[in-house]
Amino acid sequence: MWKLKIAEGNGPYLYSTNNFVGRQTWEYDPNAGTPEDRESFQNARDLFDQNRKKGFHSCGDLFMRMQLKKESGIDLESIPPVRLEEKEEISYETATIAVKKALRLNRAVQASDGHWPAENAGPMFFTPPLLIALYISGAINTILTSEHKKEMIRYIYNHQNEDGGWGFYIEGHSTMIGSALSYVALRILGEGADDGNGAIARARKWILDHGGATGIPSWGKTYLSVLGVYEWEGCNPLPPEFWLFPSILPYHPAKMWCYCRTTYMPMSYLYGRKYHGPITDLVLSLRNEIHVKSYDQIDWNKARHHCCKEDVYYPHTFVQDLLWDTLNYCTEPVMKRWPLNKIRQRALDKTIKYMRYGAEESRYITIGCVEKSLQMMCWWAHDQNCDEFKYHLARVPDYLWLAEDGMKMQSFGSQIWDSTLATQAVISTGMVEEYGDCLQKAHFYLKESQIKENPKGDFRGMYRHFTKGAWTFSDQDQGWVVSDCTAEALKCLLLLSQMPTEISGEKPPVERLYDAVNVLLYLQSPLSGGFAIWEPAIPQPYLQVLNPSELFADIVVEQEHVECTASIVQALISFKRMHPGHREKEIENSVARGVSFLEEKQWPDGSWYGYWGICFLYGTFFTLGGLAAAGKTFENCEAVRKAVNFFLSSQNEEGGWGESLESCPSMKYTPLEGNRTNLVQTSWAMLGLMYGGQAERDPTPLHKAAKLLINEQMSDGDFPQQEITGVYMKNCMLHYAQYRNIFPLWALGEYRKRVWPSQSL
Repeated sequence: MWKLKIAEGNGPYLYSTNNFVGRQTWEYDPNAGTPEDRESFQNARDLFDQNRKKGFHSCGDLFMRMQLKKESGIDLESIPPVRLEEKEEISYETATIAVKKALRLNRAVQASDGHWPAENAGPMFFTPPLLIALYISGAINTILTSEHKKEMIRYIYNHQNEDGGWGFYIEGHSTMIGSALSYVALRILGEGADDGNGAIARARKWILDHGGATGIPSWGKTYLSVLGVYEWEGCNPLPPEFWLFPSILPYHPAKMWCYCRTTYMPMSYLYGRKYHGPITDLVLSLRNEIHVKSYDQIDWNKARHHCCKEDVYYPHTFVQDLLWDTLNYCTEPVMKRWPLNKIRQRALDKTIKYMRYGAEESRYITIGCVEKSLQMMCWWAHDQNCDEFKYHLARVPDYLWLAEDGMKMQSFGSQIWDSTLATQAVISTGMVEEYGDCLQKAHFYLKESQIKENPKGDFRGMYRHFTKGAWTFSDQDQGWVVSDCTAEALKCLLLLSQMPTEISGEKPPVERLYDAVNVLLYLQSPLSGGFAIWEPAIPQPYLQVLNPSELFADIVVEQEHVECTASIVQALISFKRMHPGHREKEIENSVARGVSFLEEKQWPDGSWYGYWGICFLYGTFFTLGGLAAAGKTFENCEAVRKAVNFFLSSQNEEGGWGESLESCPSMKYTPLEGNRTNLVQTSWAMLGLMYGGQAERDPTPLHKAAKLLINEQMSDGDFPQQEITGVYMKNCMLHYAQYRNIFPLWALGEYRKRVWPSQSL
């Protein structure tokens, strides 16, 4: 039976900066578990099947929840859930019961090291590149047991669309990148060409009916070339020589957004080497299965610019195609010949140098799953006996997440992000008698997870920025600054520092808080006043015209976002109030400019576009929190009034809110089909309205929404999993499995406190 392991790690190729606090890995033990436990697992799988037929593609992360609830020993069932009749009003007592049950549930799914584990996945192009890397290296049977493979096969089949294809993400329409990569992954995992009760054949038909795998987007062309089922001549050039350019040039890879940089660096190495794995019988078979034409008859040069229309979100510009054609016809032929091939070798050596530094500074986790798989391919191509590849293998388990829909490679984890939100949700209840050791554990985790040192050596020369004082998205070992995670963690430490130590534990040294503030101030744009996420924003938006991906928007340079700006404004204001001596004037100016940025970014309908959650509801909820912290109210701020009106006008008849993922790529507010309710998004809207003073002005809309949440609460205090609610780069959705229990608790906790303030003291 599968078991989630927390904060564990050992072996010669595994090391940590904080004793693996925050690490979460799944391990299979054939002797573990009772018959009842195994039956519960199967029941969870059956429940997913039922929900899938209802249109819900996201898992409920039930395996993790079952284990942690059982280990916690917290009583979740003795208090029955509240059920309110149609004309029955919410009372303080009924709200208290719902909040108490939700709080106990959140405590029960907290891990022993203080973090809240969860899946952070959804894209269907995450897992296949890892399998390709393991296959070409021959390590697949070493790293993946038969149980791993069984669960990965289950996951891919579970998310196959009715037409036979797979989407870019689990709720998406079928695409070539999702379909071709998922098909290849199943074959690598041992599925035959006619297995899956016809599922493989239906997938192959979808691929061939849509022009074959030559139409896969550019990232997919790279992956398939490494496997050997596509030719490098069919890829647009990614010359590694770019890394030799002087960094003073207006377009230099160092100026790329960090995720773009860490993706195209290993891709350029693989392209420069034209590397592919061994041509096995499976590879030869796949060449015949996924292409319309015979493999040796394909016009690879023509395939360079071909992309299946189902995949295109960001079409290539004329400038891009001209650049690529120039490189392909004029540059690439001469770079292969002496003496210019010496320059290519220098470029390849430099990319290896930068990849090694990035891997070491992230303890071989890397920035995320895309770079992880690509780096593994690179190190295997570089030297099949190198230690770097062995270090990478040791960190593969960090990426594998198991739930009732199967096993998948996840982004790299959202431990810190989820834990900061869960901590604030718990605190919002004010139910000190129910906290137990929850906040002490959370406090420990957050203190242990703060980055204590900058990257080693000349980190600026390695295209990195200072990190001391920041928090990452996942755990400390990963090492990459995330501004809103840092802001939310700082908010938590400030809140916890105001509580007795017997409730929250020991405070960190104040210098740790100063370090966090220093990071936040560094990430503010001197031009717009907004805050970037990973690195300072690059004020060269025109470079987006060079976006080489057909799948994503805005990937070339770092830019500012309203959500992280709002989080940082809140954190800086809270810090200044409690610690007025540190960079006080700078913080005042920073907050003022941040608030101006938020007001300028408001849309005509009163909403804000959310970049990391779906979408206008998410962005508006966060922004109202920032404006409220800055003293902006319904009475004194037009932006707040417009935002409140946006929420009120988009509330559905039953009192909830629900926004379609289509809002993200279209950048136009789109309700869920049938104007139905999503509980997480309803919670966001409730919180946003309360930040806008709705509880004091007219709580009726909040009563309606709270009643929906309360009536949907399950017997253990949890809430049902519904549609996916996360997004990134406008076109790819991401599943945050903890949101369904964090945000309803937070919304109901704030609701109870604000509607009945005297009784909640």
